[in-house]
Amino acid sequence: MDVWDSPVFDEHEQVCLFSDAPTGLKCIVAIHSTRLGPACGGTRFRPYQSDREALDDALRLSRAMSYKSALAGLPVGGGKSVIIGDPRAIKNRALLHAYGRCINRIGASFATGEDVGMSVADVETVAEVSPYIAGTSANSGDPSIPTAIGVMHGLRAVVKWRFDQDGFHGMRVAVQGLGAVGRGVAERLHAEGAQLIVADIREDAVAAAVEQLGARAVPVSDIHRADADVFAPCALGGVITEASAREIRARAVAGAANNQLADALAGQILAERGILFAPDYVLNAGGIISGMQALNTIPGREEAKVPPLEESLAAIHDRLMRIFARADAQGKTPAEAAEQLARDIIGRGR
Repeated sequence: MDVWDSPVFDEHEQVCLFSDAPTGLKCIVAIHSTRLGPACGGTRFRPYQSDREALDDALRLSRAMSYKSALAGLPVGGGKSVIIGDPRAIKNRALLHAYGRCINRIGASFATGEDVGMSVADVETVAEVSPYIAGTSANSGDPSIPTAIGVMHGLRAVVKWRFDQDGFHGMRVAVQGLGAVGRGVAERLHAEGAQLIVADIREDAVAAAVEQLGARAVPVSDIHRADADVFAPCALGGVITEASAREIRARAVAGAANNQLADALAGQILAERGILFAPDYVLNAGGIISGMQALNTIPGREEAKVPPLEESLAAIHDRLMRIFARADAQGKTPAEAAEQLARDIIGRGR
């Protein structure tokens, strides 16, 4: 497995592969950039089909974390960790402690927390052996809540830019994924008058949304084709492919999932069809913004400047509006404009 051969390798500063035979732990930590500060990024625990798939996910997600932090104006870089395996089968206290010891070998250049397959309780177990952990109840807490709040601020910008409407009353929003963040977004949209269309691989999550939020359920395979104003991917990434980009019926795509575009071509197709795409790493920055609240508890980061949380989350709205305007002025897609701006900020350094 050659890191340099990966199509998503982007001059990453450091890639570490760890294993622990007694517990069966296999994990990859990718640090994309520390030019703006020590790297931050969550830990994803998934049954990847191959080590290559896991590596590419870590590389792609760590780069997105660099962009996310840069555009949010945070003094941190981007990193990501992935644990390979089915968390329902192999996750236990011993494995999480072994993982924490791996993080300790990297040191203060990387701090991590919760992501897919990891709960706050899991993160707290890791924190029993590692100080380089954010997202515990003792510091920043569950990141899904600020992430959902930040997504809502971003969705308001999308609705204003695309539909010239303030708020969500009467808007039809198709939410793909009803996990912690997706459910939080759906609840807030419902409270503000949106009409929900939902899909999730878990039947109980869908049933709850139908009963409690008045949502209409559709199969996961059809949610991107739903007759909606906004399509909100809130599950795993890569859902907008060349094929699905041609099938989306909504006039805007904006959700919490990371790396929603499978490739640049998918973004171009959306633009050609007049569909507004909100770069996911701008929209879902609430988790890392919240994580900043914990940085002064992590060794080596006591001097981190922590912006007010509510103010930082609300800023996602204006940041997206500026990116949309910049994209129009430059004749680029919003994804291209956001990426170039992020790379410019990282290139300038601190």
